[in-house]
Amino acid sequence: VQLQASGGGLVQAGGSLRLSCAASGRTFSRYAMGWFRQAPGKEREFVAAISWSWSVGSTHYGDSVKGRFTISRDNAKNTVDLQMNSLKPEDTAVYYCATTSAYPAVQIADYDYWGQGTQVTVSS
Repeated sequence: VQLQASGGGLVQAGGSLRLSCAASGRTFSRYAMGWFRQAPGKEREFVAAISWSWSVGSTHYGDSVKGRFTISRDNAKNTVDLQMNSLKPEDTAVYYCATTSAYPAVQIADYDYWGQGTQVTVSS
C-alpha cells in the first residue's frame, strides 16, 4: 500500500490550503481514511477521518479543527482531500494521511498504512 500526500506549503494566517492523498495498492473504497499532523516537539495529533462510504455523518474531526477543516474522498480517483480554511499558526505541522479498517478511528494505533507527510506552515 502506498499513500502519497501533497498540497502543503506556506500560507498566511486566515488563508486556506487543500491537501490531497493518493492511495494505491489496496481496494481504496473498502477502507476509512484519516489525516493526522505532527508539530515539532509534539505528539502526532488526530485531525480528521472519513468512512469508506462517504455520506452525511461519516466524517469525524478533532476539536481543534472542527468547523475549519473538511475531509472528503473520491473513491473513483482513490484520493482523500483535506480542505483547510481559516488557518492559524498553530496549524503548522507535517500532515499525514493514513488508512484504517475502523471508523471512526482517532488513535494512531488504529491506522495501518501511512503516507510520507506534507509540510504546512502558517505564518502570523
